[in-house]
Amino acid sequence: MKYLLVVLLVNLTFQSSFSQTNYNLIENWAAHPLKSDASDRVSKSLKQSYKKDSIVDIFFIHPTTYTSSEKESGLNANVNNEELNTKTDQSTILYQASVFNAAGNVYAPRYQQAHMVNYFATTKEDNLNAVIAFALAYEDIKAAFEYYLSNYNKGKPIVIASHSQGTTHAKRLLKEFFDGKELQKQLVVAYLVGMPLRYDWFNSISACSKPNETGCFCSWRTFKEGYKPDNVINEKDSIIVTNPITWDIDKPIAERKENPGSILRNYDKVKIGIVDAQVTKNILWSKKPKFFGNIFLTTKNYHIADYNFYYMSIRENVKLRIDNYLNTLNN
Repeated sequence: MKYLLVVLLVNLTFQSSFSQTNYNLIENWAAHPLKSDASDRVSKSLKQSYKKDSIVDIFFIHPTTYTSSEKESGLNANVNNEELNTKTDQSTILYQASVFNAAGNVYAPRYQQAHMVNYFATTKEDNLNAVIAFALAYEDIKAAFEYYLSNYNKGKPIVIASHSQGTTHAKRLLKEFFDGKELQKQLVVAYLVGMPLRYDWFNSISACSKPNETGCFCSWRTFKEGYKPDNVINEKDSIIVTNPITWDIDKPIAERKENPGSILRNYDKVKIGIVDAQVTKNILWSKKPKFFGNIFLTTKNYHIADYNFYYMSIRENVKLRIDNYLNTLNN
């Protein structure tokens, strides 16, 4: 009964206040092959070896950037907010979506993302509002993906990539459009990062167990070695954790020296071997990163750096999986 009430209220919200974003407009894409954007930028450390491929598409769903205490547009962001769009472009699009700019064409929709406060709802009213906020955000993601499929994909292989709130929506998108569906044949890999993903979330899509495996998904959440937040301690489900250096279920621990490169604040500088990775129960642990000024790094939650710490490893891994996917397709 409660579930039906929530569905009814969400539907009423859609009918009364939801205005879907128009993805025919190029400005409603944070990253798009037909525009110059932050995802196109290549670190100076990588320019000499940079070579772009266009056989594969990457559909990237960015994390929460709508965090202002004022909540100026309510519980969902306004896609026309220029200040917010600039923040999005110069953070997640630059430091995360750009990981994939050599692997293929990057598409990243702007969307009416749920405000960060929705993740911390405590009252029944706030919980209901949060459900509605995330549902509204997902409707935009779904509309963007449908527009992408109808107008741009043309049967090309697809990589799905996301972080944080992006993963909240990406796992739902995969379940609705790929899981046991015809489109699953076009899935190279999904990087569903920053949010917990249960082993049984999908029916037909499995967690990746080897570095070159395709049609599967990878997922991790990074914390300082020895630290487990309360929400992780209280988790009752078994959560998928990929080691983003080894990519191998039989190699859960990787030393710093095995990490091919991280990108931190200075986008133009790839730092080699500063972060390790070790899979522990439900999460990924890393020792405190080694870099000049790390004395000021006091947080134990490395969520914001889930991509940054393993930038080059992801960049190399997606190419490996694409090559394997295409080789299998052609044989």
